[in-house]
Amino acid sequence: MLTGSTRAAGVIGSPIRHSLSPAIFNAAFAAAGLDWAYLAFEVPDGAARLAMAGMRALGLEGLSVTMPHKAAVIDGLDGLSDDAAALGAVNCITNRGGVLHGDNTDGAGFIDALRVDEGIEVHGARCAIVGAGGAGRAVARALGQAGAASIAVINRTPAPAQRAVGLAGPRARIGGADDVRSADLVVNATPLGMGVVVSTAGEPEPMPLDVSQLGSDQVVIDLVYHPPVTPLLAEARRQGLRTVNGLGMLIHQAAHAFRLWTNEEPPLEAMSAAAVAGLSVR
Repeated sequence: MLTGSTRAAGVIGSPIRHSLSPAIFNAAFAAAGLDWAYLAFEVPDGAARLAMAGMRALGLEGLSVTMPHKAAVIDGLDGLSDDAAALGAVNCITNRGGVLHGDNTDGAGFIDALRVDEGIEVHGARCAIVGAGGAGRAVARALGQAGAASIAVINRTPAPAQRAVGLAGPRARIGGADDVRSADLVVNATPLGMGVVVSTAGEPEPMPLDVSQLGSDQVVIDLVYHPPVTPLLAEARRQGLRTVNGLGMLIHQAAHAFRLWTNEEPPLEAMSAAAVAGLSVR
């Protein structure tokens, strides 16, 4: 039951009404016995700085940040974590007595999802990332920090790929199809897995990579979580490959935010159950 002492957090983005974050965080607060509430706030493009002023004025304890505000909020913050500064993107803001601190928990969430949920250790693994947008850059940096043996970034245009390589460290390089075929972990960080996307010419967009070229000992990871089984993962499963979708990353990046805001350990089972239930009613 909400009271005058209930502490508030939320998520900003546009559009935002589809977000699973309120379900995930409110389930976490309830399971942990915390008097907190979490809401979704529709903030139009261009209004990120105003939202930061509103966070201070209202005393919101924490905010999750999604598109299109991950870079725009930075101008309204007082400090950044190393990851947020390097990536130029914030997905989590903590209000420390009126001082707003930005973080980026996407990469840590990705690594935790593999280690905790799947038992996959990335240290020493050969990795290929298809796509070099914001998610691809966060994953590249996280894999480099986690000790991957090699990180190949495959992207249509070289400049974003080079930026991702720079974030990943000395074991990273711009790659190609051969790197996908030889990788232990293959990560799709493009939006192509969100379903059948019809091009302006009326033809379905191709899948982000050719699964027929992969071997049965490879792991295919799609950062998309809706649908839970993307066309890419469905084809990989048909060929006997191990697959992982992006739901675990979503839950674990939220878990890092929960720790930052509350100084408590997150109830992962409750968060996961809420996320799965939220997807089932879409």
